[in-house]
Amino acid sequence: MLQVESITKEYAGPAGALRILNGVSLNLERGEAVSIMGPSGSGKSTLLSILGALEPPTSGSVKLNGQDPYSFGEVELAAFRNRQVGFVFQDHCLLPQCTVLENVLLPALVATEKAPFDTEAKQLLDAVGLAHRIDHLPGQLSGGEKQRVAIARALIRKPELLLCDEPTGNLDRANAEAVADLLLELQRKQNTILVLVTHSEKLGDRVAQRYELNGGRLEKR
Repeated sequence: MLQVESITKEYAGPAGALRILNGVSLNLERGEAVSIMGPSGSGKSTLLSILGALEPPTSGSVKLNGQDPYSFGEVELAAFRNRQVGFVFQDHCLLPQCTVLENVLLPALVATEKAPFDTEAKQLLDAVGLAHRIDHLPGQLSGGEKQRVAIARALIRKPELLLCDEPTGNLDRANAEAVADLLLELQRKQNTILVLVTHSEKLGDRVAQRYELNGGRLEKR
């Protein structure tokens, strides 16, 4: 379960503190999905960073299955992110010198568990339709294919929480729809919590729970 209670986030500015998030609360059970919309600068990406244990809130709390990641030391926090959280960004963020298979396996390289992940990676690549491209480099892929690799990489550790920041923002309409189909299908299969930030109403409306960030507050759509 994801429990977000009264999150605020402020940044120092020349005129004083600038509040980006103002009392955001959200509770999601395993397998639930939520989309969050809002104009640029409304704090959507900041909220995802806080949920993903990348940036601490100014106040409030975040817990995933009862664990507060911001109570951990640096090593524990990195292990928590690696095991519990999957990220998909607008930019695929693939390493250009690594093959498709190697990119998907990257989160597993620092895993404390010694179980082999090659079979899981190949199964995920098959699920996203790229089993025939495992030895290709990112420069040999289309934009839609790169984003499918990024989705497989985000799911390789079977995370409890999947965070997506404009996952179809750089894609044309056909590729955007195909990537959205894959993302939602795999999220359902792995029964993970999904928090999806997007400007696309078409994508946002594909999940049952829809919110908008206005004035730093999260409101039901």
